[in-house]
Amino acid sequence: MISTAIRVARVGSAAELAAAVLMMLGYPGLMAAALVPSAPAFAAAAAVTYLADLYLHRKGSRLIGLLGKVRAGLSTRFLVRELLLILLLARLDLSQEPVFYAAIACFTVFFGLQAPHGALVTLIGKRRQMPVVTRNVDLASRLRIPDAPPRALLGQATVKMLHLDLAAVVGLLVCAIADSVRPGFAGIAVTLGLGALYVVALVPHLRAKRLPPKADKVLGAVSAWLREYRPQTVLYFSGSDDSAYQVNMWLETMEQMESRPLVVLRERTVLEKMAPTSVPVVCVPGGVHLMNMDLSMVRVALYCANVGKNIHLLRVPTMKHVFIGHGDSDKLASVNPFSKVYDEVWTAGRAGRDRYAIADVGIRDEDIVEVGRPQLAPIRTASGTPAEGDCPTVLYAPTWEGWDDNPGNTSLLLAGENIVKKLIAAEPPVRVLYKPHPFTGTRSAKAGAAHRRITALIKKAAAERAADPRFTADPAAQARAKAELTRLKARLDGLSLAFDERADEAVTSRDGIVDVRKHEEAARLRAEWNETYWRSFPSFEHRVITGTEPRLYDCFNASEAMVSDISSVVSDFIASGKPYAVTDSAELGAEEFRRQNTAVRAAVILSNDAAELDQLLDAVRHPAADPLAKDRKELKEYLLGPDEPTSLQQFDSAITELALKAETRNVGQEAHAPGTDAAVGAAPDDGAELPKGVTAG
Repeated sequence: MISTAIRVARVGSAAELAAAVLMMLGYPGLMAAALVPSAPAFAAAAAVTYLADLYLHRKGSRLIGLLGKVRAGLSTRFLVRELLLILLLARLDLSQEPVFYAAIACFTVFFGLQAPHGALVTLIGKRRQMPVVTRNVDLASRLRIPDAPPRALLGQATVKMLHLDLAAVVGLLVCAIADSVRPGFAGIAVTLGLGALYVVALVPHLRAKRLPPKADKVLGAVSAWLREYRPQTVLYFSGSDDSAYQVNMWLETMEQMESRPLVVLRERTVLEKMAPTSVPVVCVPGGVHLMNMDLSMVRVALYCANVGKNIHLLRVPTMKHVFIGHGDSDKLASVNPFSKVYDEVWTAGRAGRDRYAIADVGIRDEDIVEVGRPQLAPIRTASGTPAEGDCPTVLYAPTWEGWDDNPGNTSLLLAGENIVKKLIAAEPPVRVLYKPHPFTGTRSAKAGAAHRRITALIKKAAAERAADPRFTADPAAQARAKAELTRLKARLDGLSLAFDERADEAVTSRDGIVDVRKHEEAARLRAEWNETYWRSFPSFEHRVITGTEPRLYDCFNASEAMVSDISSVVSDFIASGKPYAVTDSAELGAEEFRRQNTAVRAAVILSNDAAELDQLLDAVRHPAADPLAKDRKELKEYLLGPDEPTSLQQFDSAITELALKAETRNVGQEAHAPGTDAAVGAAPDDGAELPKGVTAG
């Protein structure tokens, strides 16, 4: 019941729900105490409302925003409490005292101060907002960007300003209880003095020397940097903050590619969720600003999502545009007709090419290029038969419920518990790793409930296994591993790759240059952390894995088999060559399911009762007798391309070839320009810079 109430109230925890209830009950309590009248009771109710309100703000509870939408916002709550305090004073026969009129004047003036305070905070925030936010771009040598105002002034400014009434409220309550007007006048003076001082303290930060340069100067500096850096390949992304993973998955590839890279983002929230990278990043929220930015030296633009804002870069004819996506699966999104706007569509292997041909959405075969999946390099292949006495690991990695109620979207709803129960009860035993999709439960309450039941099943089974005498752990080794994890985390935190959270976007653009040495050291430490993580608990222990670490690919490497749904997770796991199973939640039947979904052609097909799981477990225990091993090898090449040359080499070659096409097109356009005598097909000028590996001949 509590969990249902939490979802309905849209708060994140039982503590938030309790605070919200107390706050809502506090205001009727204030009214009752004012009418009785009882100053001590009013003081107690006021304390509850203050503390509950402050707690919800510090937690960032969604309830705060919802209250504002129903006209019970922060300012209204403070005003109501102050009006009820005036009522209390009147009921206590203080309405003829000067302190009563002073209280009315105080709260009137105090709320009058909210307007200039709010205007100043808003103006400072807008004036310090950059038209372009950057990382790994040298702006400090080109622009004078002053430090941000103290966080104490601008952080939760409205909350801080309104809470300055606390001095007056306390003083007036003491006045009412102690029958002395001095505390009342003292509290009023403190509230008004601090309020006025807060407003005055903000004014200097609107002076020109304390603000970043205007938009035209910032854009000019960024364009000057671009002309000096001369990026050749751009990774372009637009999306919500919860889709930042789609660009994050390409960052390592961008760091390793031969062509000179640049990442262009459109939303500040995505930049905030972006993983640390040594690649220069330019976030340009305004479409006009992007279209006026000098990107004339870029020859290839890569897009990992089909979104409307792509048009702002697609309009540039001097570069070639490529859709690379953020996964490779048989979902309809992988054959989006929107892909016709790109010069080329890059797929992992032959399967992607065939997928477009079958879908018949207007993508020409000659515009499809197979480049493999560079991101899959960390996935290790199968190592053979498990050692005697080892407990094989099976990963259950279902996808989320999707945007509609198609039963084929996820196995969680109809098959999830059956899968987990059978794996837990398997003999000989196996270990279960459960890694749900991060979006699980965001749209469907039923999916969220299924996830919680599965989590409970796994935790209960883990506790029972820990008490089973057949399984023996090494507490000393695990304690050492946990201590090592703590040490590694401290070293990672000490590298300070994250930017100062107290700094605003102007300062992070000025100072946001990643130390490459620290970046590489962090990558090494993260790999060491991952290896240590798996040693920090028994190799037989069932585990629920959420969050960003360990990553999905790390779970692949720790497993001997996987159960999943139709998604790019399956296509990625195929790179390991290990046995896998996919659930036919829509009950299409094995034959039709394989026909519709290429990635399951070498899979064990599970019905919703998961009766076929024994086939998967047999393949794990006896790899030599696995009937699907040959099919998996063939499917791997079909879906992901050949192992040689490596995917990164294929990717680099595709960029080089397309860059040459872009350069050839541009030279041809220059030859046709009015007033030129150049012949059609002439080579670029000797001074023109071509991507690495490209010649003008």
